[in-house]
Amino acid sequence: MEEAEEYVSHLIELGYYFIEVPLNSPNALETIKLLQQKFSDQCCIGAGTVTNVALLNQVLETGVKLIVTPNVDPEVIQLAKASGCIIFVGIMTPTEAFLAINSGATMLKIFPAELVGTKGFKAMLSILPKNISCFPVGGIKADKEQMQSYITLGAKGFGLGNALYRAGMPLDEFIENAKKFKQVWNELQI
Repeated sequence: MEEAEEYVSHLIELGYYFIEVPLNSPNALETIKLLQQKFSDQCCIGAGTVTNVALLNQVLETGVKLIVTPNVDPEVIQLAKASGCIIFVGIMTPTEAFLAINSGATMLKIFPAELVGTKGFKAMLSILPKNISCFPVGGIKADKEQMQSYITLGAKGFGLGNALYRAGMPLDEFIENAKKFKQVWNELQI
């Protein structure tokens, strides 16, 4: 958990705001609670891989306000929103997208982006309501051309996952990855 604190402090220093700890990580709930207590005034700590209401209830006890799901569960969406949380709902198909939207979602995690690709992403956005924000996740690299192609199509941001951090990754490699992503993001915002 000390490792998580150190890594998150570097993300905050670099200007990252939404920071997710997947529930399939070791000691995830304890780590989330610790990070929430320490950093909630500097960033938005959240839980990822929230697949059902039982897990969501455990996460809500930590006080976080960011929920990321890999799936569409209308009950999770509705409870998260009723609890004042920001929720990114994982979808891959138009059917899943509209189920999520009809359940109250306004932010969709398009996953896995490397399978959907830019053509699939473009097609998806063409049928979605304009007030829905979409974020490609899975296979995103610190590559200006790749990220620009998604932004041009309408991506509002990205989920970085294993391209940013993997368990056991040395701190210097993590910091380098975080800097690369931030540099590309900043270049694309000009």
